[in-house]
Amino acid sequence: MKALQQIFLLGLLAFACSQCGQIGPPGGRPDVCYLPPPAEAGPGSPQSMKQMMREVNLKVDMVPRGTHGRKVVRPMTPRYITIHSTENYSAGARQHSLALKNGALRSPKTKNGNRIGYLIWHFTIDDHLAVQHMPTNEQGEHADFHGPGNRLSIGLEMCENRGGNLTATVERSAKLTAVLMKRNGIPLCNVVPHYHWPRAGKHPPNKNCPHFLMEHGHPGYKWRVFLSRVNYYYKRLNG
Repeated sequence: MKALQQIFLLGLLAFACSQCGQIGPPGGRPDVCYLPPPAEAGPGSPQSMKQMMREVNLKVDMVPRGTHGRKVVRPMTPRYITIHSTENYSAGARQHSLALKNGALRSPKTKNGNRIGYLIWHFTIDDHLAVQHMPTNEQGEHADFHGPGNRLSIGLEMCENRGGNLTATVERSAKLTAVLMKRNGIPLCNVVPHYHWPRAGKHPPNKNCPHFLMEHGHPGYKWRVFLSRVNYYYKRLNG
């Protein structure tokens, strides 16, 4: 796995911008942007959202309304995008979609924990496609229980299935993130890792996720490289 991560990082670094800001304290106010203005992205041909979404290869396969993770529908105006890694090495995006639709991803419903007894997020991405599981104007259960990560953010899960191309998965995720920023008026400083949202009752409260973009369990250079890719695609949309 370490060799795969090194290959992935080298692939991303080849495209990376020179610098990007560091996300600040995850326990800070959820409405504060800690990320300073990003460095200029390199040159790229302008693209329409339709063109970029063709590259994302989005498939819509919603969990039926009123079932499992969507049995309670809670409206949301998204202000953040939260990036996760699945830590599931045997399943791609379609397999995760099936699990969500079958109610296989349960999580105990507790006073300070999961609110509905199931996990659910908005998109799962692998090296071939992205699958949408729920509308982006509904709250999911993927980040911090009752906190702003669930109440205010669109959740993206990046697959790590064996045999998959992790670099391609991350690039596809960056493109989808750029489109979601554009559609929802979300700034780059509100694109955050799961780590950003502390979880009540968990130790440590800030999860090492997405783990292959963290350094010693915290956002660092690899996370900034990912943000630079998101920024690159976002600027192409605004070309």
